[in-house]
Amino acid sequence: MGYLTDTIQKSKGTGIVYVRSRKKTREIAQMLQQQKISADYYHAGLAPDLRSQKQDKWMNGEIRVIVATNAFGMGIDKPDVRFVIHLDLPDSLEAYFQEAGRGGRDGKKSVAVLLYNNSDKRRLHKMVTDSFPAIDIIRSVYNSVSNYLMIAIGSGKGGIFSFRIEDFSKRFGFQINAVYHSLKLLERQGYISYIENVDNYSRILFTVRRDDLYKIQLSNAALDTFIKLVLRSYTGVFTDFMNIDEALLARRSNLTGDFVYQQLKLLAQMNIINYIPQKKTPVIVLETERLDIQRINMSAEIYQNRKVKYQLQVDSVIDYALNDHTCRSVALLAYFGQYGSEPCGSCDVCKGDHESGIRFADFSRISAKITNILSAESCPIEELVKRIGEAEPVAVKVSRWLLDNGKIKSGLNGELMNDSRTQ
Repeated sequence: MGYLTDTIQKSKGTGIVYVRSRKKTREIAQMLQQQKISADYYHAGLAPDLRSQKQDKWMNGEIRVIVATNAFGMGIDKPDVRFVIHLDLPDSLEAYFQEAGRGGRDGKKSVAVLLYNNSDKRRLHKMVTDSFPAIDIIRSVYNSVSNYLMIAIGSGKGGIFSFRIEDFSKRFGFQINAVYHSLKLLERQGYISYIENVDNYSRILFTVRRDDLYKIQLSNAALDTFIKLVLRSYTGVFTDFMNIDEALLARRSNLTGDFVYQQLKLLAQMNIINYIPQKKTPVIVLETERLDIQRINMSAEIYQNRKVKYQLQVDSVIDYALNDHTCRSVALLAYFGQYGSEPCGSCDVCKGDHESGIRFADFSRISAKITNILSAESCPIEELVKRIGEAEPVAVKVSRWLLDNGKIKSGLNGELMNDSRTQ
């Protein structure tokens, strides 16, 4: 926390502090305010209008520091961000690269800081375990959710149910984390849909085919006009849930909002549409009838392969944080498949000392020259030092380190050569 406040106080301009929990955004923002730093917090759990208000204030410079989860930043292009600080490790280098890249878009110097300690390593590894509960736990959650919603085996397909995860977890003795990730895995496998954020828009999905809908319209003139209004207003309603605005439908048809709501409820009762009214309570949609618990399985693509991939992502972040021998820029670009980049000369690794006792940036530059020369031909160290074009004591020190550590070899005649070259 001291490093965080020191960095912000030394830096000029606006910045972002990324943390992983919503609770922490508020706590860190309050701590910064106590240090007389203009700060506010942001996360996806805030009401849409409040999120927009906070974002606008930061964009306009009314707030200097925004403390946020990774929900903040998508689509934002503020050019004068002078610092991006990660107080918690992200779970992938892709996320870190994107979030750190929000600094310095005006081309001026900006600082990206990643704070790390050993507890972060344990926490990230725990995230992998938490994100992929055991199959037996996933099955148990599915079975308990079905009981909670009072759905009998073989029924419930297409049903839409309000679902309070806190109440469910407490009643059935599950950890909320295990329930949440089990629901997400069940969703990926196609058993359910777990819709968390339904406070922005209502949603509809036509459950009948177009031909059948046309027959319904012919036989029911009162519904025909309303169905035509919906189809003119929204496309794609036969293939997926679409966001709708009841107030907009009311204005377009000179109807009351309540009448539109009642018509949508009627269509849902007639099994013509699935209708999820606007509400803050998350909902579960059953994509299949309730199955026997033993029929609930996770494919390798959904479960094991994703778990392995996630573990590799987490390990890459930890390796990056622990790295003290490769330029940060070079390491990141290599992760994304871009090799041969020059050290940046300004990161903590480049500014630090190599174990040879020479500044890392100098060591990288000189060792690259040595490797380049010796890849073409072997030569005595005296000649090599002259050809390098660097201060002789430093060039000799780098050559000696490379030789002592097996990066280059000395032939029988005393000439130096690349490790890959033979006498």
